[in-house]
Amino acid sequence: MTDGMPRQRSTLLRLTLLALSLIACAGFVALGTWQLYRLQWKLALIERVEQRVHAAPVAAPGPQDWPRVSAASDEYRRVKASGTLLTGQAVKVQAVTELGSGFWLLAPLRAADGAVILINLGFIPAGAARGALPPQPAGVFDVTGLLRMSEPGGGFLRRNDPAAGRWYSRDVAAIAAAGGLSTVAPYFIDADAGSASRLAKPGGVAPVGGLTVISFHNSHLVYALTWYGLALMMAGACYWVVRDERRRFRAGRTGQEGGDGGKDG
Repeated sequence: MTDGMPRQRSTLLRLTLLALSLIACAGFVALGTWQLYRLQWKLALIERVEQRVHAAPVAAPGPQDWPRVSAASDEYRRVKASGTLLTGQAVKVQAVTELGSGFWLLAPLRAADGAVILINLGFIPAGAARGALPPQPAGVFDVTGLLRMSEPGGGFLRRNDPAAGRWYSRDVAAIAAAGGLSTVAPYFIDADAGSASRLAKPGGVAPVGGLTVISFHNSHLVYALTWYGLALMMAGACYWVVRDERRRFRAGRTGQEGGDGGKDG
C-alpha cells in the first residue's frame, strides 16, 4: 500500500502533463494555421498594391469620398490632382532615403472647390534644405503620384513638434492644423518624378519625387513553421509520456503477477 500511493500520484502527474501537452499542441497548431491564413492575406495585399501602383491614375478622392478612404482599399493607388500649389506653406519632414538623409517637402495643393491635399513633392538633401524653397508655380499645377495615408504622432522615439517646426512623420492633421489649413484630405500624395521635376527653377531647391518605398513585412511563413515545430515537440512529449506510462504499467503488472506466483508457491 505504501508503494501504491506514490505510484498513483506519479500516474496522476503524468496524465496531467499529458493533458496540458495536448492542449498546448492544439494551440500551437491553431496559431500556425492562423499564420498561414495571414500569409495568404499578405500575399493578396501585395498583389493588389502591385496592381494599384502600375494602374492608370484616377482622380484623387474628393471630400465626399474622404470618410471611406482607408489603407486597405486606397493606399498606394495612383491618383492625379490639380490646383494651386502653395509652396510658401511647405513644411520639411525628416527623411532617410536612398539618396541619403534630408527632408520630404510637403506643400498644400488647393483645388478649385477649396479642398486641400498635401503633396509630398519629393526629397531634398539636408544641405539643400537651408536654401530657398521652390517658387510657387503659376496657374494650375497638375500632380500625379501615389495616395498615402497619414502618419500620425511622429517617428521612432521622436514626436512631432509643430511649435518648433520639427516634423518626423507626415502627420496630415497636425501639419494642416499648424498651417491653419481647413478642408484637408485625410491622406497625402507622393508626387512622382515627373511632377516634382516641373518645380526645378534657377535658384530654387529641386525636390526629387518618385522615391516611394513599397515594402511589406512578411514573416508569416517563418512564424507558421515555428508554431508547427512547437506543436511537433509537444506531440513528441505526449508520445514519450504515453510510452513511459505504458512501460510502467506493464512493469507493474509483471511485478504483481510475480508476487502472486510467489504467494501461491
